[in-house]
Amino acid sequence: QVQLVESGGGLVQAGGSLRLSCGASGSIRSINTMAWYRQAPGRQRELVATITSRRTTSYADSVKGRFTISRDNAKNTLYLQMNSLKLEDTAVYYCYFQAYTTYWGQGTQVTVSS
Repeated sequence: QVQLVESGGGLVQAGGSLRLSCGASGSIRSINTMAWYRQAPGRQRELVATITSRRTTSYADSVKGRFTISRDNAKNTLYLQMNSLKLEDTAVYYCYFQAYTTYWGQGTQVTVSS
């Protein structure tokens, strides 16, 4: 079974940057929307950013202007460039692929410290 594997999380100071990546362990055909979600302790999972197969993007208001989502269709890889990180960005970040079925990553921890 194909799985999504995330990388790039870690500990960073407020104002710093991180780049998350998400790739598939095998081939996935006809991926439409890719997205990043996050879940902070005690809170519901929330949508951070989406990108369609035509590279149309959308962002949560809380990350607009700071985060950039991108994708490499040839590699079936998703990225999230996170700049000007804030304490409230601390969460587990999950990637999501929508194809004939849906796929979720296992999550990668992002911790922003003061």
